[in-house]
Amino acid sequence: MIRTGTPPHIREMTLSDCPRVAEIRVRGWQRAYRGLVPRSYLDGLDVAAELPLRRAHFERAEGTDVVNLVAESAGEVVGWSCHGPYRGGEPRAGGTGGAGDAELYALYVDPDRTGLGVGRALLRTSVERCAAVGHGRMLLWVLRENAGARRFYERAGFAADGAEEPYEVEGVEVPEVRYARLLTG
Repeated sequence: MIRTGTPPHIREMTLSDCPRVAEIRVRGWQRAYRGLVPRSYLDGLDVAAELPLRRAHFERAEGTDVVNLVAESAGEVVGWSCHGPYRGGEPRAGGTGGAGDAELYALYVDPDRTGLGVGRALLRTSVERCAAVGHGRMLLWVLRENAGARRFYERAGFAADGAEEPYEVEGVEVPEVRYARLLTG
């Protein structure tokens, strides 16, 4: 783990950040979901294959309300998050989301930089930006068995709201639970 005493700088992502974001996403999945999703799936993740997906995702988001952020430390991108309107404006199974809700779509940190405040800085910035544009709540989905991520979001004021959604990876069920946090009041 690399330690620095300087908090990360959060900025809007650019197209040139896509290679590093692809790497962070792949390595993040491989570390965070070890033991939760099939190892064969995680071992098959490839940065070169992820890169065109990140570029396409980034280009589709331009000109929309979807915001991609990166965290930089010592001039290197060390984390990525993406947020925007709650997808579809309607809740997924069992929830009560509305059109005025925001959603944190993704938050990944370089596995060598976890525990250094990068994720907290990205999440705080996403929450602040969503509150500033008038979203009443922020919602996110997390694997039910991902205890570390659940603790992270709970420490940031999120709570499971009872909604659950099935999710499957290579025939293995890895259900997600929804977390919510009020952004007003």
